[in-house]
Amino acid sequence: MNERQKEILHILLTESDGYWHVQDLAEKAACSEKTIRSDLKVIENELRDKVDAALIRKPGLGVILEIDKEDKARLFRELHLTDAASTDEARVIQIAYKLLMAVKSVTAQELASHYFVNRATIKKDLDKIEKWLKRYDLSLVTRKRVGLSIDGNEKKKRAALSRLWELIDNPELTGQFMKKQFSLHEVEFVKRELKALEKRHSLSFADETFEGLIMHTLFIVKRTKLKQPISISEKEKTLLKGKKESAWASEFLKKLERVFAVHFPEDEAIYLALHLSGGKFRDGTWAAEENSPVLSRLLDDLISRMSELNGVDFTKDKALAEGLKIHLYTVLNRLNYGLSVTNPMLGDIKKMYPYMFNKIIHVLEEIDQSFTLVIPEEEAGYLTLHFQAALERLHTDKGKVKNAVIVCHMGIGMSQLLLTKIERKFHLVNVIGCIAKAELKGFLSEHDVDLVISTVSLPELQVPHIVVSPLLEATEEKKLGHFIQQLNEPNREKAKESTILKHTTPFLVFLQQDVEHRYKLIEKLANALYDKGYVEKEYAHHAILRERMSATTIGAGIAIPHGNPKLIKQSAIAIATLKKPIEWGGEKVALVFMLAVKNDEQEETRELFRELSSISEQPALIQTLLRETDTMKFLSYFKS
Repeated sequence: MNERQKEILHILLTESDGYWHVQDLAEKAACSEKTIRSDLKVIENELRDKVDAALIRKPGLGVILEIDKEDKARLFRELHLTDAASTDEARVIQIAYKLLMAVKSVTAQELASHYFVNRATIKKDLDKIEKWLKRYDLSLVTRKRVGLSIDGNEKKKRAALSRLWELIDNPELTGQFMKKQFSLHEVEFVKRELKALEKRHSLSFADETFEGLIMHTLFIVKRTKLKQPISISEKEKTLLKGKKESAWASEFLKKLERVFAVHFPEDEAIYLALHLSGGKFRDGTWAAEENSPVLSRLLDDLISRMSELNGVDFTKDKALAEGLKIHLYTVLNRLNYGLSVTNPMLGDIKKMYPYMFNKIIHVLEEIDQSFTLVIPEEEAGYLTLHFQAALERLHTDKGKVKNAVIVCHMGIGMSQLLLTKIERKFHLVNVIGCIAKAELKGFLSEHDVDLVISTVSLPELQVPHIVVSPLLEATEEKKLGHFIQQLNEPNREKAKESTILKHTTPFLVFLQQDVEHRYKLIEKLANALYDKGYVEKEYAHHAILRERMSATTIGAGIAIPHGNPKLIKQSAIAIATLKKPIEWGGEKVALVFMLAVKNDEQEETRELFRELSSISEQPALIQTLLRETDTMKFLSYFKS
């Protein structure tokens, strides 16, 4: 959809009290009625692909959007994501790949001629690529009368190649393009040998790790043939010396040499071993055998700090310790070997579990200092899933009657979260296994299964099956509930008093602010809290540092910045609305709650996050809040 169409959909989502005349929509969008009618068809097609909704047209009345509450909230959140650049996504990916793989320079004119666009368009594409390359310490260099090339070491080029999807935030399109760069025979052979490696050593890679290893292997083959070998540091060689992963990698590449007619240098085997060490596994018995003192201390420290901060004894959950041990083993490897980690669902995790995610970020800040580590927010997202799964296990009632198997394409943390959510919310379901897609046929032949719940599409099965997202969002939870016809969600009592209202005053509300940067707004709100005696002077500085670690957006144009609880004298919340949305870590934000809530008010904090989450799912309420200019009336909307 273009900007005008997004604006029209925004109107239909947020101002849905009645029918809209086409003429009124045309006036709002400053275009003709004919254009609006065409736009409505585009919007209708877009909705058909995403949600169960309908545009109802009635002569004399106009048009109205019929959509349920959950789908409305999800669409509203999507509209607040930062718009993609206007350049053609496929072309940007192709140019970036061409430059990263090239062994000689390419001119801008050659690119313009190849893609039938002018040089100005190519320049815009290159600017985007150049900015992205900086994440990997790579430079796009232009040399007169020679052309364009990428400067940087081979390891970083391959890291960029494996994460091309970041350029356009469209993994599906990137995946389709990457598959075309290798023959089906090459892909299938690598896949077959990788499965054989799993079988020989009783390994079980998570699906995303398995796919990543296929891609890394194909790059090893292609770059070796292009005489672009990788160079591994002595430190990395020492770290991997004698480790199982090194032997696996050497053995695996030996199998490939004859078919691909190429000899792989020792450094290539070490490079692959790095990725084996940093991969995620479904079953990590072999990894758990590694008795690293750092791993043991990190595991104990993380569980202890999270128990204290959440007021929950996580040491009672043995599955948490086992899952974390496997995950932290790969985290330490990734940090030691400088491997980047992807978490395609980080944004969704932050939106669905803001309370747990923020507790994790707070604990990691302390752990990073104690252990001299820098654990990125992508890892924080995965750790959130482990602890959220543990929390839900600790609150699960027993007594289930339907045998179900979960097919999940991601790692152990995500599988466990999905499992515990299903068991807690659907009390008549007994999950007897979490497996990969390839294991399903054998599992069904050996077990009595009543239901298959999958995160990936499946072939036709005799057993009833359903596909849901790994995070089991509200709409899919509802879908699953209808499917098994036994929804038994725990009922939460509604808060007698709004937690937001309890912790704010008219003096802490700033409506229709005109700011250009989030740090300026954070500083203003934190200083207001300081001036009223709620926090220490350093709270503003720490809140900005916290924001740099991980953006505090929770979707739907809302952000919840906050600082170190140790700097809070008395719990309070400062609120701001903005005249124009501003960039906030990949999203547009216009409603900001500056939180200063003490750690000893845990149940109240949980209720606050539930309240904020509820607001994020009400597009019409958000629009009402953003339009309001009267402080007392603004606060009245939070009354329960």
